[in-house]
Order: sequence, then structure tokens, then C-alpha cells
Amino acid sequence: MSIEPNNTYAVPQDWRAYSGVLSRRVFAFCIDYLLIAVLWVPAAVLVFFLGVITLGLAWFLYPALYIIVALLYFGMTLGGSSQASPGMKAMGIAMARTDGRQIDFLIATAHIVLFWVLNSVLTPLILLVGLFTDRSRLIHDLLLGTVAIRTS
Repeated sequence: MSIEPNNTYAVPQDWRAYSGVLSRRVFAFCIDYLLIAVLWVPAAVLVFFLGVITLGLAWFLYPALYIIVALLYFGMTLGGSSQASPGMKAMGIAMARTDGRQIDFLIATAHIVLFWVLNSVLTPLILLVGLFTDRSRLIHDLLLGTVAIRTS
């Protein structure tokens, strides 16, 4: 069940493709945010030197720097050819669209933004939704037409 780049991908109907996806997503989330924290450090150093060059103007990026790094991280990895972030790859899952098209940068960034917004409003309930929906889909998956599938 691998996703071919540049091709449409039919979402599997077999229940085994969605078995254990919810718990794998939680662990993938932890791995991804550790990687984002590691990537934030060189980005902060880069902004520091840009701030020196621009006489302090670039230092206004610091309050939003973690968000910028996270958006670029998920946009480039989830919207890439593997359709999975490194944390998702480590946990053996990938994202797919229900219409068969590939996830692009815009859908990937909308996916993470909706996750943050919904998580801030429905903190504990966002994962409970996955227990009651088909294919263990969360609210932002339902809104964007995506689904997490097992690749292993």
C-alpha cells in the first residue's frame, strides 16, 4: 500500500488499512514536533543574523518563527511525494485524499492549521472523534477530505 508519486491513489476499502491509525498518529505527532523543535534552532540563528543585517527588522519574526517552521515542515513533507511527514513515515502511516488526488502544499498547510484551531477549541475531544468515525478520521480530515492509512 504505497503511494505512487504523480498518480491518483484509490483509498483502500479494507479495514486493515485503518487499523491502529489513531494511536500511530499520536506517536507521529510527538516525533514531528520534536523534529520541528530541532529545526527551530537553526531557523532562530538565521533570523538573528538576518536581524543584524536588517538592523533588527527581521527580529520581528521571532514570535511567529515556530509556527512558520511548522507550516513549512508539514507543507513540504506532507505535501511531498511520500504524502507523509517523517514522524508519519516512522510510524508507518501516510495521508491520502478521498478523491484520489495527491495532497499538495496548500492542503497540507490547511490540514495543520485546522488541526491547531480545532485542537485549541476541542482539546480532548479531537481524538475522541476518531473513535466514532469511519476510517478513524478526525474533524480536520473530514473537512478536507483526507484520510490516514497504514503503509506497513
